[in-house]
Amino acid sequence: MRRTALVAVALLCAACSGAEGGAVPRSAAGTTSATPALPAVPGIAAEVVRLRTDAVVDGQVHVRVTGTGEEPFTVTGVAIDSPGFAPLPPSALTAAFEPGRAIDLRTSYGEPVCAAEVGPVAAWLTLIRPDGTVEEVRVPLAGDDLDAVHREECAVASLRAAAEVGLTGLAATAESVTGTVVLTRVGDDDRAVTVVDARRSIVLDVAVDGLPMELEPGEERTAAEVEFTAASCEPHVLAETKQPFVFPLAVAVGNAEPVPLPLPVDAAQEVLLWGLLDRMC
Repeated sequence: MRRTALVAVALLCAACSGAEGGAVPRSAAGTTSATPALPAVPGIAAEVVRLRTDAVVDGQVHVRVTGTGEEPFTVTGVAIDSPGFAPLPPSALTAAFEPGRAIDLRTSYGEPVCAAEVGPVAAWLTLIRPDGTVEEVRVPLAGDDLDAVHREECAVASLRAAAEVGLTGLAATAESVTGTVVLTRVGDDDRAVTVVDARRSIVLDVAVDGLPMELEPGEERTAAEVEFTAASCEPHVLAETKQPFVFPLAVAVGNAEPVPLPLPVDAAQEVLLWGLLDRMC
């Protein structure tokens, strides 16, 4: 998984459907935060927001579009335009706007460009006007949620340039699943790398032996035992959770602040963890 799971605000997506297609939009790459504010588009306002639903999808935010004019319009494509992210093709959708109506449009963002500023941030919208005219407009995006995404993505990228986390040797016991967490150095960064904490998922507890777990300067690999046990057997929790096996680790490089990084769990390991839940619940 390229990105870490992110905690998002508790709002819901409305009237949007996601698929990618079309041409790559023009990019604002090369601009900086000192660039003058982007011109407004008459009759349309937009804001970038991270919803609760975005936390379970890799590389996704929402663009909240509001019809502020007197004429209706339909949006058929939306794309993020920011120097801080690689451009992607527009996300295809159909959303009809009446005056005053606001709709959150599910939108993908590209790989972070960590050497660049996030702003100015805009959304390319493909519009159908009432007379059938198709138009592409670049609407300035309010809100700072994309700045937070950029900081988090780049912190994870910096961490992964120094060390990798792995999960190996899982085996089932009567009441748990046990295995090994492995921390391996990559690249030329010789600073200490420390797993400070490990947090449970919505349905399973996780215990890593001897935390903090430190990969010392000059050391290439270190490992610690890990045990998973059932944390919740509530039927509605088991039925509704979308991230049953996301275990956030807090990992620090040198004296930097810890960065949240999910413990990687592959498909075969998920089978063992589901088996644990079947036995215990």
